[in-house]
Amino acid sequence: MNNPMNYIQNGDYLIPDLKLRQQPEKTLGKYGRMRKTYLKEHRPILYNQMLLSEKLYQHLLEIDETAQSRLEQMMPQLAKEAGATEELKASDPMKWVGLMNTCKAQAEEILMAELINS
Repeated sequence: MNNPMNYIQNGDYLIPDLKLRQQPEKTLGKYGRMRKTYLKEHRPILYNQMLLSEKLYQHLLEIDETAQSRLEQMMPQLAKEAGATEELKASDPMKWVGLMNTCKAQAEEILMAELINS
């Protein structure tokens, strides 16, 4: 029998010697981890296919980077629409922080719908 796969003997059993190729050392951010959790819980077949084809980590990094850049683009626009200006920051910092937190929550809601949970 000609089999290109290597096996390791463990007691009476032969276990396939499977190894993943070297993955980049870059760690996943918040949005990459959220996407991973979504795929694992709601799309297990897609998650397993990507994991076994070694495309999962690259996909998660791409989602994380895209989400970060979209957040950076959306925040100034949302802050401007909400009225969170530098003058407000100087005169009423607590109100400014509240408005900025609201803007970030809105931006993350959009990201969740468009990137993470799709």
